[in-house]
Amino acid sequence: MTKERIIIGISGASGITYGIRLLQILKTMPIETHLIMSKSAEITLAYESDLKVSDVKNLADVNHNINDIAACLSSGSYKTLGMIVAPCSIRSMSEISSGVTSSLLTRAADVILKEHRKLVLMVRETPLHTGHLRTLVNLSEIGAIIAPPVPAFYAKPDSLEEMVDYTLGRVLDMFDIEIPGMNRWDENSKKRP
Repeated sequence: MTKERIIIGISGASGITYGIRLLQILKTMPIETHLIMSKSAEITLAYESDLKVSDVKNLADVNHNINDIAACLSSGSYKTLGMIVAPCSIRSMSEISSGVTSSLLTRAADVILKEHRKLVLMVRETPLHTGHLRTLVNLSEIGAIIAPPVPAFYAKPDSLEEMVDYTLGRVLDMFDIEIPGMNRWDENSKKRP
């Protein structure tokens, strides 16, 4: 029996730690990860992390060149659980929404949508203007799940890492992938005013 597969896209938006940590979490699970990292993501990595591009790529089971439009991920017959773009830049979001794709990252996302698989976009931008909001509505209407990386404070995180893990846990919930030890809302343990 083959492992289930999931595609991880990392675009050039700020917040590359989400994509890196997602790969680290999934490396401990019986899920095959396929990474597509944009050239802009490689630049962002240098600003936001001490890791090298090769370090990030080594976290994935399979790496795909951003320009390889003939890669297996360009075909709907290549079965995956879906795709997470973490973080998702406004440019990538816009290409995915229009269906006019210029890279393997946005082509793979387009394939996920046409095959009615789960596409989760961790859109990382603020503030959003009306054009961004209209694009997000279109993406939602065509089947994408918009999941901006917004922290939840009721989990009482002690560190930035815990905040990132909680957000990624919620994203992985959409694929029924459980992160062990995730601090979830427990209605019975909270006192009401």
